[in-house]
Amino acid sequence: MPTSIPHGGTLINRVLHGKEKEETLQRVQNMKKIPLGEVAISDLQLIAMGAMSPITGFLNKDDYESVVQTMHLQNGCVWSIPITLPVTDEIAASVHVGEDVALIEINGNILGTMKITDKFSPDKTREAKEVYRTTDAAHPGVARVLAQGNTCLAGDIWQLNDPTELPFADYHFTPAQLRQMFEERGWKTVVGFQTRNPVHRAHEYIQKCALEIVDGLLLHPLVGATKQDDIPADIRMQSYDVLLREYYPKNRVVLSVFPAAMRYAGPREAIFHAMCRKNFGCTHMIIGRDHAGVGNYYGTYDAQLIFDQFKPEELGITPLKFEHSFFCRTCQAVVTSKTCPHPPAHHVTLSGTQVRTMLANGELPPPEFSRAEVVKVLIEGVRRQAVV
Repeated sequence: MPTSIPHGGTLINRVLHGKEKEETLQRVQNMKKIPLGEVAISDLQLIAMGAMSPITGFLNKDDYESVVQTMHLQNGCVWSIPITLPVTDEIAASVHVGEDVALIEINGNILGTMKITDKFSPDKTREAKEVYRTTDAAHPGVARVLAQGNTCLAGDIWQLNDPTELPFADYHFTPAQLRQMFEERGWKTVVGFQTRNPVHRAHEYIQKCALEIVDGLLLHPLVGATKQDDIPADIRMQSYDVLLREYYPKNRVVLSVFPAAMRYAGPREAIFHAMCRKNFGCTHMIIGRDHAGVGNYYGTYDAQLIFDQFKPEELGITPLKFEHSFFCRTCQAVVTSKTCPHPPAHHVTLSGTQVRTMLANGELPPPEFSRAEVVKVLIEGVRRQAVV
C-alpha cells in the first residue's frame, strides 16, 4: 500500500450505486433543482470521489470562515481553499435549511443531491484578500469570486451521475482506483505533478529528478476550467501521451486527469493541490516556480514557502521544492541556479505567453525548451483551434 494516508484518515466516497441510486433518482423528481456552473460541477465530482477528503459536501459558514482565516477546517484538518456553492438571490429565496435539493447541469442532467444544512452570505472581499492575496478584479480567481451569487448553500452531497461530458474517460481514475493501481505496481512512494500546461524540458527534468528518489510518478494534469488563453486540455493530453510514450519508463509513470477548476490562488492552491494528491495516494508533491500563479500577484517561490507554515504531520505529504529550471547553452544541460554558474545570457527561457504566441504563428520553440514531438502536437492543435 502507498504510505499516504487519506487526508483526515478516511477516503470519502459519496457516489451512489444500485438500489440506493435508483431510489434517490425517484425522489429527485420532487426536489427543487439547482443548476451548477462549471466550477461547482468539478467540485461536486472531486468531493464525491474522495479527492477532497475529509470534505463531504459544500462548506457551511463556520468551516468557510475557518478556511478563509486559518487554512484549517473546524475539525483541525488543513484546508486552504473554501469549497462553496454560491447561488443567485432567486434560488436562495426558494430553498430552506433542512431541504433536500437536486444538483443538476444546465441541460437538466441530474448530478446529485444535497441536504441543505446552512445558508450564509460570504464576505467576498475578505475571501479575495485572504485566499488570493489581492482584491484586484483583474485576477481571474478574484473576478470569479466577486461575480458569484451573494448566498452560499451548504450540506453533504451524494453524486448520482457523471456530467454529460466526461472528457478523457480513459484517464479518469478516482483516488481509490489510483491507490489500487499503485499497490498493484508495488509503489510505496509516489510523487504527484500538477500541471495546466504542456510538459517542456524543464518539467521533464524535475519529474525525472523526483523519480530518482520515489517509486513512481503521477502525471496529473488539471482538465477543469482554466483561463481562456491557457492551452486547451485536449491538446495538452495529446502532448503528454507522445512524451510519455517516447521518453519515460512505462512502468514508472501513470497519467491520470485531475478534473478540478483552476483558481489561480498561488500559494493557497499549492496546499490545496497537495492535499488532493495526498488523497489520490501520493506521498510527495512537486512544487516548482510560481505554482498555480497568474500575473505578478505572487512571489516566485511563495507557493513553496507556504508549506513551512504547517507541521509535516499536518500535511502528511512531502513537498519537493524545485528551483526554476532552464537549459544552459554552456552547461549543455537542463539545470537550475543551484547547479549552473553561468549568467542568464547563457540560458534558454521562454514565458508561457511567448510559447503560445510562437505556436499560434507556427514557429518552433528551440529544441532546448521542448521536445520536437511535443511541439508538433501543440502546433497542430493550436492551428485546429484557430480554424474552429
